[in-house]
Amino acid sequence: MSRDAPIHTWPGSYYMNSERRWESGTLTLTRTIVRFISSQSKECIASFHLSRIMEIKMESSSFIFSTLTVLEEGNVKHWFGSLKPNRLAVFNVLEHFWRERLLSPTSEVRGAECQPSKGRELIKLVAGAQRRLEDTGIVLSHQGEQFDNMVQGLEKIDSDLGVADKFLSELESPSWWPFSKLNWKFQQDAKAEDAAKAAAAISSGKVSSRSKVIASIPAVLSKGGDSELKPGCLVVLVSSLEAQDTNCHLLHRFERNEIDEIRVHNPYEITVRQRFIGKPDICYRFLSAKMPEVLSVLEMQYKKKMELTREYEAFKATQLASPSIKEGTNWNEEAGLMQRCQDTELPVEVPAGELSQLQVQVLQPSVSQAEAQELKQMLMQLKNLALEAETELERQDEVLDVLTSSTDRATMQIGKHTYRMRKLL
Repeated sequence: MSRDAPIHTWPGSYYMNSERRWESGTLTLTRTIVRFISSQSKECIASFHLSRIMEIKMESSSFIFSTLTVLEEGNVKHWFGSLKPNRLAVFNVLEHFWRERLLSPTSEVRGAECQPSKGRELIKLVAGAQRRLEDTGIVLSHQGEQFDNMVQGLEKIDSDLGVADKFLSELESPSWWPFSKLNWKFQQDAKAEDAAKAAAAISSGKVSSRSKVIASIPAVLSKGGDSELKPGCLVVLVSSLEAQDTNCHLLHRFERNEIDEIRVHNPYEITVRQRFIGKPDICYRFLSAKMPEVLSVLEMQYKKKMELTREYEAFKATQLASPSIKEGTNWNEEAGLMQRCQDTELPVEVPAGELSQLQVQVLQPSVSQAEAQELKQMLMQLKNLALEAETELERQDEVLDVLTSSTDRATMQIGKHTYRMRKLL
């Protein structure tokens, strides 16, 4: 049995060259292997590693049947037919995971006895920086709420000053005076114009600060079922998610406050949904070999909207129960590799102060691949936090400008009203 849980499966048939017949079953893609399992005998008929694939093509058999062919190292060709929903969708997914080199030899190796001291220290430093940035974000959020309350208070003061201006105008000019409301009308028009300018400045600032890209990954996406899967990319911005085609043309944009649900089917597949009342939901499905790189960012941005499915839990449980090993290696090869490593020794006589670069690398082991991946995800989170903090700071800077202008305007209005009231007295 495979040590990897399936990422995707498709019903279809496989041509058995030795028996010259087609066998129905299921084509399965895992993190390391592509295999075909017979629906009758439940046995694995064909199995090969992703790293051994030389070519993936859509061809026709001698019977003019539409098929998908996979050429394996050693000039071994596998024929798959009757694939559902269609061979194009299967081709797009297989080619994506093959070309992205999801499981390159270096990504699956776990050092036999590597010491992750350097990696652990780096992770500690990044974790400390992340905690400090999160605390700073909380302070910035609280400060932004205070600024918003101040803006609301100034808006109320401005409204009260408008009412006072109206009353003073009534007191200054009797109702029978034909030009009693002329000046008040001009003031209202000027006030409306100032408010429109301030709103335009705030909206333009928000657009410029929230359109920054956090991460962009190639993906196979669809709006609907499996039959619509096609190459594209998933773009994560500060304020939205975008589905784009291979030419970077926008297919759909999910604004951050419009996303209702993000379902995580497995570490490489998610579904983003926006619900409506009275019309169909908008739902996009993304399948990517690099999806684990952005899941941590999505979890931070949409924590309350993310849902882990049972498929995801089963996938993670399978991975924890059966850790993967390096592709294309067996126990004898690993034992020989360990023996060669043990046979490699430093020279007996080394001049003082003259260590070669190879010896330095042996004495100081590098960061393991798992630690590098963890550091990469933490740095993505730091980038997301930094962009969020920058956006909030820009917004608060704009609010401060509005507060300054509103305060100056209110001070001037209060001075004018005080002068007019003194004249009335």
